[in-house]
Amino acid sequence: MKLPGYYSSGQFAKMAQVSVRTIRFYDKQNILKPSYITPSGARFYTDQDFVKLQQILLLKYLGFSLDDIKGMTIDDMDYRFLRNSLSMQKKLVSDRIEQMQLVESAIDNTVSALDNNQQIDWSQMLHLIHLTNMEKSLKSQYQNANNISARIRLHRDYSTNKQGWFPWIYACGLSNIIENKSKTEKLNILELGCGEGSLWMENISQLPENLHITLSDISEGMIRDVRRNLGNDSRFSYDTFDCRSIPAQSGTYDIVIANHLLFYCEDLNQVCQEIRRVLKSGGILLCSTYGSRHMLEITELVQKFDKRIYLAAENLYDRFGLDNGIEILSPYFSNIEKYYYEDQIVINQAEPLIEYILSCHGNQNQYLLDHYQDFRQFVEKQVADEYRITKDAGFFLCTV
Repeated sequence: MKLPGYYSSGQFAKMAQVSVRTIRFYDKQNILKPSYITPSGARFYTDQDFVKLQQILLLKYLGFSLDDIKGMTIDDMDYRFLRNSLSMQKKLVSDRIEQMQLVESAIDNTVSALDNNQQIDWSQMLHLIHLTNMEKSLKSQYQNANNISARIRLHRDYSTNKQGWFPWIYACGLSNIIENKSKTEKLNILELGCGEGSLWMENISQLPENLHITLSDISEGMIRDVRRNLGNDSRFSYDTFDCRSIPAQSGTYDIVIANHLLFYCEDLNQVCQEIRRVLKSGGILLCSTYGSRHMLEITELVQKFDKRIYLAAENLYDRFGLDNGIEILSPYFSNIEKYYYEDQIVINQAEPLIEYILSCHGNQNQYLLDHYQDFRQFVEKQVADEYRITKDAGFFLCTV
């Protein structure tokens, strides 16, 4: 039997240079289902299935488990999903190349020491062991970066406030302070949890020369990304650390920035103490967060589809939000001002909204990945005309 545009399991396996047994195994594991099954049980695949198989084989080659892969691929080949997926795969390949170059260098140094009858640098050997056990962190970094990108894209492409979050943060909270102070002294700025460095990339043309910005994150992968994004700009340096223990002397920084970070901190009091310690007298903390109405309609949407779904294990704004932030910050800082960002999301396309939902930290993938087509049809109906999503966000500007 021949179907135009369809390939039998044997043809499909041959094209991909894998065994039919592999194709059948992915089918049984619900990782790659055929596009068409005949009444007699014959399975057929399409070019779109071939693209998804490419994803699976690459992720498997890079060390991901089948459970990892199932959670990172979905039964949809919409252009947006495919392009974003390929972009993140390229990033992961770059990370792995960089890792293996470091491994190669460590091996060469050890071999050279042996050939020259030199004492082996055991710290170098420990570093080599660390490098060859980085797969788990690379997987986590891949997934975290993919999730962050999905959330940024939804806000960037469908928000009604066209100024944008990061330009607003700079214009409203930082511009005057940086411009005035940099005229008389070299400013020292620290950003905690810098992510991809979007705050600086989107405002790079406005930055004066007379400043130094330390970009920090707990994730080595994020620091690697931001270093690539900002290039060799001498105004920036990079560091990886936990903000509960900032590796700087007291009174080092003029400004500390914590953009959507403090609600993730387990020991918020310790973090606030550390920020205050490293700020100069009269220094400024800018910290952003959400309010209780932020993106509430998305939660309502998914729970309408399946009431078991929660997009977060806890409400982050309860830990540190616009409503309780002044109370939390007041023991450490004075003259605390609150600024609201006027904005909302208006959308009539399903794919970017679904991509955002799948990026959340809750249990949604447990219920959605195996019912993706049903969920997509449901979301398409909900947003067909216009779907409005509340944005309840802002920042505090605090003085030491």
